[in-house]
Amino acid sequence: VQLVESGGALVQPGGSLRLSCAGSGFAFSMYGINWFRQAPGKERELVAIISNTGGYTGYAESVKGRFTISRDNAKNTVNLQMNDLDPDDTALYLCNVMVRSANYWGQGTQVTVSS
Repeated sequence: VQLVESGGALVQPGGSLRLSCAGSGFAFSMYGINWFRQAPGKERELVAIISNTGGYTGYAESVKGRFTISRDNAKNTVNLQMNDLDPDDTALYLCNVMVRSANYWGQGTQVTVSS
């Protein structure tokens, strides 16, 4: 199982970014995928979740209305569209999947929101 995140960058407050998570080594379309983030000195936070078909999504209160999670099972990718970014969104963003009771993580992609 491999997850590879991309799309992180330095962006100004109010800006937008689109993160991607590419999965391989498992039946991607059979599993829900999660996005987490971890800021220095803070606990890892669940940001968004999406079901295997994309029919169900959920968001942390702190990002609801600003972030949108989606997936393309033909391309084995899950995307996180992030709008109206705030300095509090600065973190390492990681995607996560649980396959047969084992948790798998990508290496993360850094998002920094600063003027």
